[in-house]
Amino acid sequence: MRRLDPSVDTTGEDSGVECPYCESTDTEREHPKGPSLCRSMHYCNDCEQPFEKFE
Repeated sequence: MRRLDPSVDTTGEDSGVECPYCESTDTEREHPKGPSLCRSMHYCNDCEQPFEKFE
């Protein structure tokens, strides 16, 4: 079985991640990966803050 490089996987959660600043779930994933493979970049539409989510 062939395995894909996890750094190009974009099948993670896209939205609904809780914002660590205001606890809103009106969020969007901006990038499928962050600075490392276990982090993704998100944006909160309520408080307009970017944040990282750890997988």
